[in-house]
Amino acid sequence: MKNKKWTPYLFLLPGSAILLLFIFYPMLQAIWLSFTQYNMVTEASFIGTENYEELFNDELFWNALKNTIIYLVVVVPALVVVPIFLAVLVNQRLKGIGIFRSIYYIPVVTSLVVAGIAWDWVYKENGLLNYLLDILGVISEPIGWLTSTNTAIFAVMVVTVWKGLGYYMIIYLAGLQSIPEDLYEAAEIDGANWWQKITKVTIPMLLPFVLIVSIMSSIAAMKVFEEIYVMTGGGPLHSSETLVFYIYQQAFDNLNMGYASAAGVILFLITLVFSLINLKILGKDNKA
Repeated sequence: MKNKKWTPYLFLLPGSAILLLFIFYPMLQAIWLSFTQYNMVTEASFIGTENYEELFNDELFWNALKNTIIYLVVVVPALVVVPIFLAVLVNQRLKGIGIFRSIYYIPVVTSLVVAGIAWDWVYKENGLLNYLLDILGVISEPIGWLTSTNTAIFAVMVVTVWKGLGYYMIIYLAGLQSIPEDLYEAAEIDGANWWQKITKVTIPMLLPFVLIVSIMSSIAAMKVFEEIYVMTGGGPLHSSETLVFYIYQQAFDNLNMGYASAAGVILFLITLVFSLINLKILGKDNKA
């Protein structure tokens, strides 16, 4: 009996050890480094809150934070709403529907470097997008989508949404297939049409999955890096520089690990706040 009492804890031990080693220890180490001056060459020296004071007076930090918030506000609603319609489309019982599901999922497994090169070709001044807009008479001269301070970050957002649609579509598809058919049959008996079944049955049953997607897409938007690194490098003139890219530059370009750690702590707190807001708004009456 005594051995059985400790059996669950033994199963939890490997996972707990991995979490402690690769998640919690680095997190605590980063918090400590945020109060030090450290360049990976010399020993870390404690300087109190100087990194945070310098951070809050750094215009580039506030610019990166602003871009990150814009990214969050634009990308997350798109990744929460659009995949629902894709999931409804690919949930039909049609011949060859698996092919369409695979097509929608291809961007998820596509290398971001390859995707970035392809989208860079689309966004060039003599690229496909400007060519199509010129044919349609929308523009009179080419637009530098990735070289203009007004459009660079929004052009990168499109790539983020394009890559994420298939991933969140699969989550919603799992949610749709978990809804009992009895509910739709009962709705039909009550005289509900297609739209009423969507609004009265499908959407309420999908709310726990909406909560999951909201939190996951919010965290992903807050830590976006690869797209920025591959497509714009934070430019032009820091117009597409996000907080994670700013942290990367401070840590590995400037070798200012203490300062970068302070920015990372701020990012962690902001991400935590947004996750709690999502839980408060969407998770009030639902358990994900």
